[in-house]
Amino acid sequence: MVRPLFGVCSRVADLARRARPLKLCAPIYPDKFMQIALAPMEGLVDEILRDVLTRIGGIDWCVTEFIRVSERLLPAATYHKLAPELFNGSRTRAGTPMRVQFLGSDPQCLADNAAFACTLGAPVIDLNFGCPAKTVNKSRGGAVLLKEPELLHAIVREVRRTVPAEIPVTAKMRLGFEGKEGALDCARALAEGGASQIVVHARTKVEGYKPPAHWEWVARVQDVVSVPVFANGEVWTLDDWRRCREISGVDDIMLGRGLVSRPGLARQVAAVRAGLEPEDMSWAELQPLLLDFWQQARRKLAPRYAPGRLKQWLAMLTRTYPEAVALFAEVRREQDCERIDRLLAASAR
Repeated sequence: MVRPLFGVCSRVADLARRARPLKLCAPIYPDKFMQIALAPMEGLVDEILRDVLTRIGGIDWCVTEFIRVSERLLPAATYHKLAPELFNGSRTRAGTPMRVQFLGSDPQCLADNAAFACTLGAPVIDLNFGCPAKTVNKSRGGAVLLKEPELLHAIVREVRRTVPAEIPVTAKMRLGFEGKEGALDCARALAEGGASQIVVHARTKVEGYKPPAHWEWVARVQDVVSVPVFANGEVWTLDDWRRCREISGVDDIMLGRGLVSRPGLARQVAAVRAGLEPEDMSWAELQPLLLDFWQQARRKLAPRYAPGRLKQWLAMLTRTYPEAVALFAEVRREQDCERIDRLLAASAR
């Protein structure tokens, strides 16, 4: 494999090791209480949705969409595009810590790019071994690497060796590609390579997002590794979370589609964590945030693309809110941004 920038990458790694520790207003890597994380969903949870969801509350940390690494050192512009929170101390507007996520299969190239991300302010490096997308897997990224535990270990070990010691390296995995028989070997490989946390999406790649999630396997993973394990998958409600916690035996949780479709879910879980009475988030409380989401999308995206982002989130909200069903029906075929402005304003009255 040709690495024309290898020398540059090595110098970046040296700079990363000598970089001054980040000054943070709160622990970026809390370990004294149950943690609630926002899952990184490609093409859905961008910086706009991270901003809106973390302002609702309950989320302890979030993750960028994956940064695909292959053969070269990516420019700073790539990181700033996918992780603009780097300009804000790697935190969302609400102050929620953000981790930079990588996807790839070349240990050295991933390590070099991770080291560069640290010089830009990344406080935690997260490695993706769970993405089930066919296009990603065909290019040796994501869940397909679960077929090769030795490669998982090599990637994590090289990234851990290269980035500054004070920067945690974490990983996400599924239970396997086709079957679950290699799940424990993969988890051991990640932990022994240097991952300080492992998120387990409790399904295989082939199972995709079809229920059920096999939360009992999260317990099996935690039994064979000494680092904290997060449960992920099929948690749509507070009752789902309670069942997941009971079956998996782990406290830490990463919420994905369940949190996007029920934006107050993390806040409810956090209330239970604090011994408080959890409350549902009303449609009236959500509406100003939905409008803000739309306004941010209009500023970021071209007029032909902004409506699609709104419809994407609104369609997921229909799972929880009857009012979202009615609004989605109104905007579903609408492409004119100004008409959508008026529809959103009318729905808020």
